[in-house]
Amino acid sequence: MKAPELKAVALFIAVLAGFLTPFDLSAVTIALPSIGSEFSMDAVALSWVSTAYLLAAGVFLVPFGRIADIHGRKKVFLAGLSLFIISSFLMVLSRSAPMVIILRVLQGSGAALIFGTSVAILTELTPVTERGRALGIYTTAVYLGLSLGPFIGGFLTTAFGWRSIFLVNVPVGIGAILLILSFLRGEWADAKGERFDLGGAVQYGLALVCVMYGFSLLPDRDGLILIVAGSVMLLVFIARELRIGYPLLSMTLFKKNHVFAFSGLAALINYAATFSIAFFLSLYLQYVRGFSADTAGTILVVQPVFQAVFS
Repeated sequence: MKAPELKAVALFIAVLAGFLTPFDLSAVTIALPSIGSEFSMDAVALSWVSTAYLLAAGVFLVPFGRIADIHGRKKVFLAGLSLFIISSFLMVLSRSAPMVIILRVLQGSGAALIFGTSVAILTELTPVTERGRALGIYTTAVYLGLSLGPFIGGFLTTAFGWRSIFLVNVPVGIGAILLILSFLRGEWADAKGERFDLGGAVQYGLALVCVMYGFSLLPDRDGLILIVAGSVMLLVFIARELRIGYPLLSMTLFKKNHVFAFSGLAALINYAATFSIAFFLSLYLQYVRGFSADTAGTILVVQPVFQAVFS
């Protein structure tokens, strides 16, 4: 395949992956009341349907990104897509609240493998002069997935039931896998031969789990203890990464590149605010105001636009 065609295929695959994983996150938000009604889940349990996905993605994103650098990004990308497809299909067959949450963990893990490699593969196959355009298109796909998720998810939930949201992932994911196997050659392992910091990966994962689970237990004392323990583990992880030769996450990115550090902080604040609003607004519109899932999804999409225009 010629370079221009290969670059176009890589961009198309990245756009599919970039749309699919955030779409699944935001679409499920509008389906939470339907899931809760079927499995008799309260608001705390429902929050874990979304949080389990995010937490798993956060725990595995950095370690598997590093594994991809060492052993090959195509392998990890394919593994992530496969895990995402299988867990999405099993979600259609789920029969209990614990099963839903466990499968959301698996989905989040697959999403981490996809996110950790898709941009890197796209960057490798795109010339330097065209990377800005390619990354812009990819970023647009990500935000389209986040923005259209409530609207499409609401329509699917009302018309076909909440399981249809996950069923959509299967053919799209299979199509992406077939494209990868047919057209993409190579593994793109820039850190081949370097050691993987398993200890750092464990510390990083435990720190995130303790902090996230601790916040869900507040204001109980156990929640505060877990948050403190997770924060201490995070500090220990940072100290470890500063002194070892092959760090899981290079701390120099944050020390020397202030634009990167503060843009990451801004993204954290932005997503923390917007995600919590979408979660509670979805429950309010459907439980309190009595709107259907498709109407609530439309409001969730349109409301930020009106707010931006008229504020």
